[in-house]
Amino acid sequence: MRGDWWKWKLDPLAVDAVLVYAQSGSGRRASLFTDYTFAVWHDGALVPFCKAYSGLTDAELAEVDRFVRAHTLERFGPVRAVTPELVFEIGFEGIARSRRHKSGVAVRFPRILRWRRDKQPEGADHLSALEVLLGA
Repeated sequence: MRGDWWKWKLDPLAVDAVLVYAQSGSGRRASLFTDYTFAVWHDGALVPFCKAYSGLTDAELAEVDRFVRAHTLERFGPVRAVTPELVFEIGFEGIARSRRHKSGVAVRFPRILRWRRDKQPEGADHLSALEVLLGA
């Protein structure tokens, strides 16, 4: 035994965000769009705030891949801008202010918690929800 230490896992912080960009994965996922950028609303526009690569089932990954291929708006090298229609609950371990990110925040260990099929993009969270979490 290495001592009487406990590793305490807190429930992740979470927001509902819109898929705005997708990129091909690596390894066994190289043929699918599995690396995603998510955005929240700010002043009537979607502002990207994180990338997430994990949390969906293989069936969901295939479905999102089909969506990306059918709804690409622009291409930037390997990155595809997509029609902002899909909403996902994004969980993360922490949040901090960031001057490097357009949103002004950086999240720690983002991951997809679930696909919010019940939500329209207009129902996704606003940047103010992330700013509230900065004080949490």
